[in-house]
Amino acid sequence: MLSVLRVHLPSDIPIVGCELTPYVLLRRPDKALSTEDVPESAPSDGHFLRYKWYRIQSDKKVAVCSVHPSEQATLQCLGCVKAKIPVAKSYHCSPKCFSDAWQHHRALHDRAASAVSENGNEEEELFGRFNSSGSGVVNTASSGSFSSSTLTNGSVPLYPHTVTQRSGGVTWIEVGRSKTYTPSADDIGHVLKFECVVVDAETKLLVGHVNTILTSCVIPAPSPSPRRLIPVSGVDMMGNVDSDDRVSSGTFTVLSYNILADVYASSEFYSYCPSWALSWQYRRQNLLREIVGYRADIVCLQEVQSDHFEEFFAPELDKHGYEALYKKKTIEVYGGNINTIDGCATFFRRDRFSNVKKYEVEFNKAAQSLTEALVPSTQKKAALNRLVKDNVALIAVLEAKFSNQGGDNLGKRQLLCVANTHINVPQDLKDVKLWQVHTLLKGLEKIAASADIPMLVCGDFNSVPGSAPHSLLAMGKVDPLHPDLLVDPLGILRPPSKLAHQLLLVSAYSSFARMGAGPGLEQQKRRLDSTTNEPLFTNCTRDFIGTLDYIFYTADSLTVESLLELLDEDSLRKDTALPSPEWSSDHIALLAEFRCKPRPRR
Repeated sequence: MLSVLRVHLPSDIPIVGCELTPYVLLRRPDKALSTEDVPESAPSDGHFLRYKWYRIQSDKKVAVCSVHPSEQATLQCLGCVKAKIPVAKSYHCSPKCFSDAWQHHRALHDRAASAVSENGNEEEELFGRFNSSGSGVVNTASSGSFSSSTLTNGSVPLYPHTVTQRSGGVTWIEVGRSKTYTPSADDIGHVLKFECVVVDAETKLLVGHVNTILTSCVIPAPSPSPRRLIPVSGVDMMGNVDSDDRVSSGTFTVLSYNILADVYASSEFYSYCPSWALSWQYRRQNLLREIVGYRADIVCLQEVQSDHFEEFFAPELDKHGYEALYKKKTIEVYGGNINTIDGCATFFRRDRFSNVKKYEVEFNKAAQSLTEALVPSTQKKAALNRLVKDNVALIAVLEAKFSNQGGDNLGKRQLLCVANTHINVPQDLKDVKLWQVHTLLKGLEKIAASADIPMLVCGDFNSVPGSAPHSLLAMGKVDPLHPDLLVDPLGILRPPSKLAHQLLLVSAYSSFARMGAGPGLEQQKRRLDSTTNEPLFTNCTRDFIGTLDYIFYTADSLTVESLLELLDEDSLRKDTALPSPEWSSDHIALLAEFRCKPRPRR
């Protein structure tokens, strides 16, 4: 007979907007163990599983801390209320919590005041992207009753909330009858209960005991203050991340983001991040909310697991109008589950671009060719062990469905080449890292030689500003005396004069340093390294803080119009690093708005 052996949740802290999917271990009639569902529509040996979700009934109005969302709030900042900052950001769990967070909290007040003086619409400007029904904003006037949106959980319509269960003096309100449940804002501060039981398909009577799980109190999904676009092309006002304006102006935006694959997001490496915020069920929703909120025309993601691409990102971003391209890493070195190997994913809005051609770069293949040509046969095995790292690059040639509105370009086909890569190489293998970047650039040079085409090179290069790979990208060459060239046991970097390219690449974020005064520009300049003109950091953990991610563009064919503002220490909680409940990767997203330069007449 069908029986339930074990039931548990990946995390006992439920978050608004993040689907809860219990793990249910079954023993089937043939004694085989299984985690597959047994619905009423497909019973097993005359039995099926019935699921129910309940919320504890309470008339108590609940507010939770904006800094520590798993804690109940004990005080509220009235300055936030006066400034019309969303109420959820005004609560704190203790005076010490409020004091410790004051520097970051005061920035909210300053930004609200600044937004009022600039455009008079501070709430939409500052918080509109995250201020949705799943944002975790606590309505202190709520009576605890259900809204109509509450009744849409799972694949099965929910039943009226008047269905209740009383046990031990506690009243439970039924909120769902499917295996999964997504907490809503009405659940904030309340405990949820999940029930699973075997039912006889003919008599509809329960068989065996009811398996029950109680969760902790539901908490709101933490949301950081949205990042704004800062113009760098002489425009004198800051803007929203709004694709409608770009349609009319002929510009387009590109996002590059290492999202931190779940296979790498272990509590061992990120012990400072709460377990619930490190769980994939939470992070995937938070990442999706952030990515969609940027409304980028082209999205380059790194560390996208193959199973997460197929099962989550591709279908979810398809709903928002994106077409997807993907290149999985190779598996010569990788020893884990083949389904969880990560890779690079490029998405583009199908109403703005179409895919012309896709190129895939496998650095392992290039390593094979290199060793065959340069390395003596007795050293080939050792050389391959050093060079083969499974890294890849994904190159897409896209055709724009819009024009720059320029008379000289009317009717001309506008192509764009977008490279997306993750150069994941140990820090001591400086020669391998530089060789992979050089290999990618030589491939892009071949594409450039075959077509008059603007180029973007995006990704996580695991190379700090001033390193040899960064110099090659940004300067077009590497100084022969660069210290990184001292590490070259295979002789693959000699002569240094070959480490060059002709693509005229410029780092998009260095545009901040080249601009004069303007709204927000001085603040952004302070967030740049004065020597390299790159961001102070794009990766921030307890063990490392620095810049590893870049968006490079060909300056002879593209101009930068605006950039997504950089984060600083005030934007991050001073008692944590990344990932955090607010930001679900250890990297930050980079976004640039570009315009194609008019092509000269021939």
